[in-house]
Amino acid sequence: MSTGFKGKFHRQNMVSRFAKDLVRRSRSHCELCGKNGVKLEAHEVPPLPEEPMVDACVFICEGCHRQVDHPKNIMPTYWRCLNNALYSEVPAVQVLSFRLLKHLVAKGEHWAEELMEHAYLDPEIEEWANEAE
Repeated sequence: MSTGFKGKFHRQNMVSRFAKDLVRRSRSHCELCGKNGVKLEAHEVPPLPEEPMVDACVFICEGCHRQVDHPKNIMPTYWRCLNNALYSEVPAVQVLSFRLLKHLVAKGEHWAEELMEHAYLDPEIEEWANEAE
């Protein structure tokens, strides 16, 4: 077994320890699309801190997770929910929403462009959102 695999497994184990905090924060709803009653999982928002932190994680459903991990397969109409997620009180949710919107704008989605034009993020959150992944 390689050290990279062990490191990844160790990190995933540490992130899974945030489950109670994430459930409480999200009220058992996907923090991007708002679905409830579905399996939710922690997703770290890059760039990753050296030690996992709950504030760098979002709690999202499998549908969101699959598209976030594979942006080439993104379904633009699915992400109309970003209108709400962009204004979340959770900075990591704002960052991930902003990045998804940027991707959708690049794909020519006019509704995403309009939403981006009206979006406001605090400067430090916008800086995080614009950092390379």
